[in-house]
Order: sequence, then structure tokens, then C-alpha cells
Amino acid sequence: MLKHYTIPIFIPELACPHQCVFCDQRKIIGQDKVPDLKEVDEKIRAYLKTIPPKRSRVQIGFFGGSFTGLPMEMQASYLKVAAAYVKEKGVESIRLSTRPDYIDEEILKQLKKYKVRTIELGAQSMDDEILARSERGHTVAQIEKASAMIKSGGFDLGLQMMIGLPGDTREKALYTAKRIVELGASNTRIYPTLVIKGTQLEQMYLNGQYAPMLMNEAILWVKDIYLYFEETNIQIIRIGLHPSEELDSEHSLVEGPYHPAFRDLVMTEIWKEHLFENIEFKPEKSIMIYVPLEQLNFAVGHQSINIRLLENHFSCVKIKTDVKLIKRAFYVDYY
Repeated sequence: MLKHYTIPIFIPELACPHQCVFCDQRKIIGQDKVPDLKEVDEKIRAYLKTIPPKRSRVQIGFFGGSFTGLPMEMQASYLKVAAAYVKEKGVESIRLSTRPDYIDEEILKQLKKYKVRTIELGAQSMDDEILARSERGHTVAQIEKASAMIKSGGFDLGLQMMIGLPGDTREKALYTAKRIVELGASNTRIYPTLVIKGTQLEQMYLNGQYAPMLMNEAILWVKDIYLYFEETNIQIIRIGLHPSEELDSEHSLVEGPYHPAFRDLVMTEIWKEHLFENIEFKPEKSIMIYVPLEQLNFAVGHQSINIRLLENHFSCVKIKTDVKLIKRAFYVDYY
């Protein structure tokens, strides 16, 4: 089975003139220095030394800012370094993230030239009111237009979304997920909105104009969205922001549903519901639950919460793996 690796090259908010109410890219990615070409090359080399040469699929990814908002010459210089590693040196392709309003035919032509395969757009929401209240600086129509251009250009389309932005609801978040599927995205990232120091959202929060999501609320929203994307065969690349020293209450995080293992919390909730809906409770019995190997930690639950909850309904609970099982299939033995 092939394992996927992405070599991340972070370029902070160099190109973006918009200041979304939630955004401080330097704090979110834990980096504020723009790498030069030599540093990019050295980072790619260093990463490749750590990746097994066989059974691996490797991409180089430009993240952290609006890449296609950079001057064309600067884009080309970064892409040229990355493109030199494609195929001949073990890298399969290049991916990047950008804004929907930073896509045009000239940009796409250059990206194709330098072997870019995947373009991720920070859509965030498919509701114009939410986009306006978040001061995104683009509309739903621009997301739709950019997505169509990317698809027609032969690129893989990624559409990132955020939940809990000003004006968001569970129904609107699910609608955004459905539109992501309809626009033809092959992959997505789901980010709960956080209140970061120094942002406009912090002032809105302090003034009582914005209420951050509670952790359990965010988990339940994302659980529904995750299951929908899974059902529609959309690859979910990430759930929650990547952990960094900046994202804690002693540094830049003010409030909001941040957890370094947020994905695990979501998967724990999915398995909790799955188990409780399909197991017959027998308080006088012990139970052995067999699950797929790759799902073991999620079935057990973060900090073993699912086992502890099941222990309220059985005299003893154990969970083991069965390599023949796939996805979230499981079976039980009572004894």
C-alpha cells in the first residue's frame, strides 16, 4: 500500500492584501519568515532523506499564504525549484493553496508549466453573508468560477472550509460541504474557527459580537461533515489546525475549539455512535469487540473514553483488532 507524503513549504501572508477577521497567518502556521530559494531547496532535500523511496507518493506543497497572489516571477522561482524534483528525484507532483480571486488563465498556464497538479482554494464558506461578515474579500460566485477554471485546466481541485465563522450554523456548514462536492473537489480540509490574539475576531469576541464554538459543538458539526465527505468519496486531508507552539492559551490562542488531536476527537465520536447504535447491551456479560487495525485507537477512543462509556453497560470491555476487517466493520463476542 502506497503511503502519501507532502513536503510543506510555508510562505506566510506575503501576498494577501485582505485581512480576514479570523486571520493571523504567522501565528496560525507558527512561522513569520519568508524562505528564500536556497532554504526551499534544502528543506526539500532534507525531507526526501526521511521518506522511504519505495511505496511512497510524494508531493511538494506551498502553504501558508495566497501563493498565486505573489508576483508571477516570484511564483515561477519557487515553482522552478520544486519542479526540478518532480519525477526524476522522487517527487510526484506539486500542490499549493491560494484564494479563489487569485486564479486566472495566465496563472493556471504557469502552474501547469511547472508541474502543479493540485490547487486548493480557501473557500471557507459557500454563504455570501458569512464571507462578507468574515471580510474574506471574495464571493461565492468567485469560488464557483475559480473552481470551474481549475477543473477545466486539468488540475485536481481542493476546497478548504471553516466552521463557526460569524453567522455560521450547522445547516450552513453542511450546505458548504455539499457545494464542495458539487463543484468537483477531490479533497478538502476542515478548520474550526479560532479566536487568535491581534485579530478583528478577538475584538468582536471581547465586545460580545462573536461567540466561539464550544469544543463538543465543533466535534459534532465536523462529525456530520466528515461522514458526508466520506460517503461522497472526498479525501479529507486535515481536520483542525496543525499544532504549533503559538496555538495555546499561553501564546496566541484566545478562545475556540482547538485541540492538538482534534481529528482523533472527531473519530472517537464517530466510533462512539457507531458502537452504541449497533451493540446489544448485556450488563451481566463481558464483551470483546473486534475492529480494523487502523481504526483501533478511534474505537478505543481518545483517552479510552469509548471503553469507559461501554463499561457502564458490561462487566468487562476489551477491544482487539482483526486484520480481515476494513473501514468501520466490527463484530463482538459476549462471554
